[in-house]
Amino acid sequence: MENEVKRMEMEQKDCSLRVDKLLEKHGWIASEKQLFGKNGTDYDFSSCDPYKSRQELEKLQAEQSGLEKRVNKKNDKSKIKKVIEELDEKKKETLKVTWVKVNKDFGSIFSTLLPGTMAKLEPPEGCTFLDGLEVRVAFGTVWKQSLSELSGGQRSLLALSLILALLLFKPAPLYILDEVDAALDLSHTQNIGRMIKAHFPHSQFIVVSLKEGMFNNANVLYRTKFVDGVSTVTRTVASKQK
Repeated sequence: MENEVKRMEMEQKDCSLRVDKLLEKHGWIASEKQLFGKNGTDYDFSSCDPYKSRQELEKLQAEQSGLEKRVNKKNDKSKIKKVIEELDEKKKETLKVTWVKVNKDFGSIFSTLLPGTMAKLEPPEGCTFLDGLEVRVAFGTVWKQSLSELSGGQRSLLALSLILALLLFKPAPLYILDEVDAALDLSHTQNIGRMIKAHFPHSQFIVVSLKEGMFNNANVLYRTKFVDGVSTVTRTVASKQK
């Protein structure tokens, strides 16, 4: 019995050392050990056999090891790196094509809306188009330092130009503009109609406006008004000359 007691004391000491090493190696044990053996937790040892789980782990590790022997990690890594580089180049090329097209249409539309001006999208000083783009505007040959130098109506036309330039890159079959000319004078309103006709020949626009100047380039007009207290709609088709 004395020998048995000594053996058990040695086993207890050995187990204590193993526990100390596990606590030192795995910091999460100290915070979660109160859950060990409790029902409904990840440490419910009655429903989950640790020995069976270890066997399953060893089996999966063996399968993984077998797969690794059939895979050339170095070769596959180089292939993946090459694919990433190719995708990055395609992304840059796509962004560049988009920038060039939108920039061209942006300048053309703004010049139509506000004759005698120029507009462009360009990278900030010392940067590339991948870092971002800034809106620049010129009146005549003088480039403005800031968009705050523009009037409210000019900024409205600038915003409209940029939006429509983006839409031209991937046109839609139908656009609806609801009183985009509300803050503009008559000449600018007329320019919007001319711009739509010139830059969007293959798209249809539904334009809501209270200003007569917008209607000069329309194909069909729908006018609403009160007649004897009743709302009426009249439809007018523009002549072919217009």
